[in-house]
Amino acid sequence: FLNGSDFVGITFWIVSIAMWASTIFFFYEGMRVSAKWRTSMVVAGLITFIAAVHYMYMREYWVVMESSPVVYRYIDWILTVPLQMVEFYLILIAAGAIVSGGSFWRLLVGTIVMIVGGYLGESGLMGVSVTFGFIIGMFGWAVIIWEIFRGEASQAASSNASVSSAFNAMRLIVLVGWAIYPLGYVFGLMTETVDPNTLNGIYNLADFVNKILFGLIIWNAAVKDSA
Repeated sequence: FLNGSDFVGITFWIVSIAMWASTIFFFYEGMRVSAKWRTSMVVAGLITFIAAVHYMYMREYWVVMESSPVVYRYIDWILTVPLQMVEFYLILIAAGAIVSGGSFWRLLVGTIVMIVGGYLGESGLMGVSVTFGFIIGMFGWAVIIWEIFRGEASQAASSNASVSSAFNAMRLIVLVGWAIYPLGYVFGLMTETVDPNTLNGIYNLADFVNKILFGLIIWNAAVKDSA
């Protein structure tokens, strides 16, 4: 059972329930927006749904094993983070912006490289060191940042007023909100100056904001455009 003094365990529970509630909200609201936005709303719901399922396992792992649920967290990320990148492409298409499939693949591949690099470094698989895994992951993140701030996706968003504000808010989450993860990697693994309790608490808060707020921004854009 959950200990009342286990602050990190409590955050696991809060995020788990919040993800389920967000999933219901996004799926329901997806039926109320115009048809061109429904795919984006479904993907937003899938992101929180996948996270909700994994947080159920992560919270139990934390309470029972009293250690970081590394494998569950990376399985969650390898599924949800690429879907978040797909959302950039989907909202541009929904708004009628002209963007090629190359932008889609750059965002998707950059995300997979980022997550896989981090996991290989943290798990030590294939002989990948913590530092080398960090470098691989940062390369993937750099590809994403370039695409959404200077690449084709960014240019397509700036030329379309109906999606520009949502796109700007979403990429700010990727730039600032996602910075928590490499910082946690550096201080939690490379320098070991942050203990697992603090690290998991920060990761939980980051997932709460980066996944749910991300979806709410898309919902807001969908509602405004549909009206």
